[in-house]
Amino acid sequence: MSQYDDNFRPLDLANVKTYPLASRHSKVTLEDFAKPIPENASARDLLASLPNILAVRRLRDLVDRMRRARQLRKPIIWGVGGHVIKTGLAPILIDLMNRGFVSAVAANGAVLVHDAEIAMVGSTSEDVDSTLGEGIFGGADETSKLINGAATSAAKEQIGLGEAVGRSLLTLSPPNAGYSLLCATYQARVPFTVHVTIGGDISHFHPEVDGASLGSATHTDFRLLADIVRHMNGGGVYLNIGSAVVLPEVFLKCVSLVRNLGYPLTDITTANFDFIQSYRPQTNVVRRPTENGAGQGYSITGHHELTIPLLAAMLLSN
Repeated sequence: MSQYDDNFRPLDLANVKTYPLASRHSKVTLEDFAKPIPENASARDLLASLPNILAVRRLRDLVDRMRRARQLRKPIIWGVGGHVIKTGLAPILIDLMNRGFVSAVAANGAVLVHDAEIAMVGSTSEDVDSTLGEGIFGGADETSKLINGAATSAAKEQIGLGEAVGRSLLTLSPPNAGYSLLCATYQARVPFTVHVTIGGDISHFHPEVDGASLGSATHTDFRLLADIVRHMNGGGVYLNIGSAVVLPEVFLKCVSLVRNLGYPLTDITTANFDFIQSYRPQTNVVRRPTENGAGQGYSITGHHELTIPLLAAMLLSN
């Protein structure tokens, strides 16, 4: 006999209501299942084999919205962090730009460093652990002279930092320009805006740095990005890829500025790609700008070196 109070007894299950299994609406059906991949499969076969469930379904929805944006000639803005360049994805973004799926690039300061180094010498991403103790981390001469010189020119000419660095880099005739997002966007006249946190990049502690020039040039890029965001109204897309803090904050301020000035900003699509979903991208990119019927936000979790090629393949498949 149970020691518990007689007022509490295990419920009798005899009168539980049931229904026929086949009568129930279910969220997963056989039509959504993955399909075996044949030998010697093509990329199209691989994409067709994916299950139409959860992340794959969200990715397909995002692809549809990006195709719609291209058709409507609305901006498709790629907000990228340095990790995107370090994982070798610039050639994919350049190809997508040539196909009309990249209307503008917004970058943090790390992108300037890594993209320029790839263009100039074909390698980047120094070993911080082995150089920090010696006090030589971030000491690359050519990288900082390029970026700081371009910032000074940008401030004098009242142009953005991204445009100035792209122009300066091309004047060097770098041997790996074909792998450089900076070079490709400048040649294609696709806006490349850069949003630096002063003190956050290696070029900021070199002798030739001028904080006023950096501030002026990056502020010009902020205002330029805000105007591109304004044109997202009615079908544009913003993708945040690999920036956990800076670009989500910048994008949110662009959205606020556009709406503050009385411009409509609805029917927009936003997405965050990263291997963890952090607070700011989720809040400032995916949720807040699209609230109250203003649009649709997506979160795609995974390593960029996997998810971005997959996104590109889906965009280019028929």
